[in-house]
Amino acid sequence: MTRILVVDDEPQILRALRINLRARGYDVEVAETGAAALKAAAAHPPDLVVLDLGLPDLDGVEVIRGLRGWTTVPIIVLSGRAGSEDKVAALDAGADDYVTKPFGVDELLARIRAVTRRLATAPTDAASPPPTSAPRVGRHTVNLADRTVTRDDGTEVRLTRTQWAMLDKLLRHPGKLVSQRQLLHDVWGPEYQNETNYLRQYMAQLRRKLEDDPARPRHLITEPGMGYRYRP
Repeated sequence: MTRILVVDDEPQILRALRINLRARGYDVEVAETGAAALKAAAAHPPDLVVLDLGLPDLDGVEVIRGLRGWTTVPIIVLSGRAGSEDKVAALDAGADDYVTKPFGVDELLARIRAVTRRLATAPTDAASPPPTSAPRVGRHTVNLADRTVTRDDGTEVRLTRTQWAMLDKLLRHPGKLVSQRQLLHDVWGPEYQNETNYLRQYMAQLRRKLEDDPARPRHLITEPGMGYRYRP
């Protein structure tokens, strides 16, 4: 059973989500503050987190950073902040999706289903060919089987599940263009065909972690208006 931690300081939202999620077979835990959320996640690690940004004690972005210090659990941000800056900050901190309040429960459930589908298929991708060798990105070696990235000095680089899914898709097709539509479909799901801003944010994150010069990438290449390409 998928365990979901819902973090929000509005009791009516917590109650509605707890009822709706449990009715659909999810195991649900709730928290009303950022500190309580971090404590609950450490005590009983969830499979997915639904997180409000406007918490009374900590900003939700700080909660994301706190979680990302030790876990790659998928995080869906649920917030009344509609500005693009807040979405960028949440995605940059490590969130996997963003739903703006007021929201429909059906929309949130669809996003949760999309994330849990990615969890179920993340370890392998039968449609993708196996890599012929350990791919290199700058000074990093990527082991797709073990899902590890190691710098030449031996330091391991941590990637979130979504970052892994995107990198895996590109590295299994070296030199080939992977379209925006294909990446959105395969990494996020068919509901995300127009969310090209996700691709930009996650590619920027991967470049900051892996490229020697993120502003002038040599390996993770953007093909404007078309998609992305891994250049060995």
